[in-house]
Parts: sequence; C-alpha cells; structure tokens
Amino acid sequence: MTDAAPEATADVVPGEITVTGLAQRQAWLDRDLPPIEQLRTDLWSIPVPIPNNPLRYTSAYAFAGPGGLTLIDCGWESEGGWDALVKGLAEIGGSIDDVRGVLVTHMHFDHIGLAGRVREASGAWIALHAADRDILAHPEYRVPETAGARRVAWLRYLGAPEEEIATIARPDSFERMSRVALPDRLLEDGERADVPGWSLFAVHTPGHTPGHLCFADGERRLFFAGDHVLPRITPNISASALGSRDPLGQFLTSLRAVRSRLAEEVMPAHEWRFRGLAERVDQLLAHHKARLEETLRAVEEHPGSPPWELASHLTWSRSWDQYGGHLRSQAVGETTAHLWHLVTLGRVVCTGDPGIYNPTA
Repeated sequence: MTDAAPEATADVVPGEITVTGLAQRQAWLDRDLPPIEQLRTDLWSIPVPIPNNPLRYTSAYAFAGPGGLTLIDCGWESEGGWDALVKGLAEIGGSIDDVRGVLVTHMHFDHIGLAGRVREASGAWIALHAADRDILAHPEYRVPETAGARRVAWLRYLGAPEEEIATIARPDSFERMSRVALPDRLLEDGERADVPGWSLFAVHTPGHTPGHLCFADGERRLFFAGDHVLPRITPNISASALGSRDPLGQFLTSLRAVRSRLAEEVMPAHEWRFRGLAERVDQLLAHHKARLEETLRAVEEHPGSPPWELASHLTWSRSWDQYGGHLRSQAVGETTAHLWHLVTLGRVVCTGDPGIYNPTA
C-alpha cells in the first residue's frame, strides 16, 4: 500500500515562462558546463556531462537528509561523468559513499548510466518505473547479439537504406545496453518516493519512454520534470519496436495531466530551471499539433512512402542532408511516432513491411 499524493493542482492561467536557472542558461549560451548550485537548504543540482552530445549534460539532483543523500538521476556512464558526479558530491559536503538511493526518471543512458556504478560504490538502491524496467530486462534490448538483430529489423521496417543500416547498427553500439543497471525498486504513479524530509511523489508521464517518471513535491511546489517538459526543446518522442504503439498519444495525454500542477519551479534534467509549467505545456501541445499537420501533408504529397522517406520532407532544425547516423534514425523515429498517432486518429493507414503510409480514403 502506498501513500496518496497530496493535491497539487489548480486552475492555472498561463503567463510568461521565466528562467530561474540563470547560471545554467548563461553557461548554455557560453557553451560551458553550469555550476553546481544549492537550490534549497537540502537540495543541490550537479551537472554531469554527456560526451559528444548536443544536450551537453544531465542535471542530477541531490537531496540531503537523515541517512545520507538521495539522487534524482545520475548521468551518463563515462569517466568524465563519474568524476563530475564524485567532485560535485564532494563540493556539497558529501561523497559517493553517502548515496543511499537513486530515483531514475527513465531508462535512457544519460539518466541511468552511472546508477550501477553508484550502487557498487555505496550499496544504494535504484528505483525505476516497471515499464522501463521491463524494456531494460528484455533480451531484445539487453543481449547485444539479439539487440543488434532487432535493431536491423526495425531500421528495415522504417525503410532505411542498407548502407545507412550498416552505419547505425554497428555491433559495438549494443554492448553499452547490456551494462545498464536493473532497478532494485519499482515506483508507480502516485507512490511516495523514499526521500527523507521531502513529500516527493512519483508522477507517471509515459511518452518519452513508456515508464518515464516526474517527481512532484506539492508542499514545496517543486516539479522535477526529467525529460518530460524541457524549457527550450521538445523531448524526442520516438516509435520503437519494444515501446507503445502510440507514444505520442501517451505523451500528449501526460502533458495535459501535468499542466495544472502547482509548480513554483520546474526542475528539468537538461537546459535550465524555469517557472511557467502550464505555458510550456501549451507550447509543446501546439508544436505537436503543427507537426501532425505537417506530417499529414507529407503523406498526402508522397503517398506510398515509408517513414525514412517521409522524414526527409519535414522541417528540421538543419537541412536533412546534415542529419546522419543515429541523429537521422532519431528523426525518423520521431516521424514514425507522429505517423502512428495519425493512424490512431484515423487520418492515415499503414500497410506492409516496411511500413508504407497513405492517406485514408
């Protein structure tokens, strides 16, 4: 039996989005790593770098309380990431040995990557939602050879050319997946998180991953958003072979569900802290509405095309020929998520393998 989450919603009239993580934003503009910051008496943010990635870093949040430190996320597994986390904890007066638990927002490597190493060093527990645990434990994810075969089949389903499949599905790219730590504890929606001194509750927000969790403290009006709501960019919502058949639909529902939460400050995993949860949710909903309309136009103008082809006809932040490898496959995965949602809405139909999309008659 779990505690019930306290009421933390209200009718919200959107206002402006206000940057509260000023040092984080300035570091972003300077293309630098932001500083470690004390956010409350017993709460700090520690940036953990992500190698060769435009996101640059993950913000790990450290809570100090009786019995030691509890983290929300811990960053990408690399020597640089480990050093940043160790030094960050030392700067706030603690150490890896003091970590009693890691609350992981979701299964992606820049959030859970270091969790296993933290557990080995301190004996800390790892908590995750069951939907993400099930994917991490699945042989088609965890066993490199099986994962590689599944990835090749998926890329072919998307309509990827064989030469691009060879580039993206390199055998060495699957070894990392087998090292991801499996959780000791599972957290469900509305369950109170084990963070002494805090009234922190899990909020299940599927979309970015099936088991994505945010964490909300209604008393302090803080919302730890993971990758669900970011201040500048839209989280990548991709179709996948092991995930939901409508991840975008789940994401849009999850956005609407958190829109009216009372949040004095939003603590995302990337970029910077901000106020204006409702306003940012409205921006994300509007973005995906426009993206769905653009995707539908692409299907109407290029009927009988697979996702790989349709993605090239959409608007991206750079020209399509500048996308390659993993970045291109992510873009196609996002396109497919929009196509699947259009299928759910009855606007397009999908047939064949690879998947071919046409407008409904």
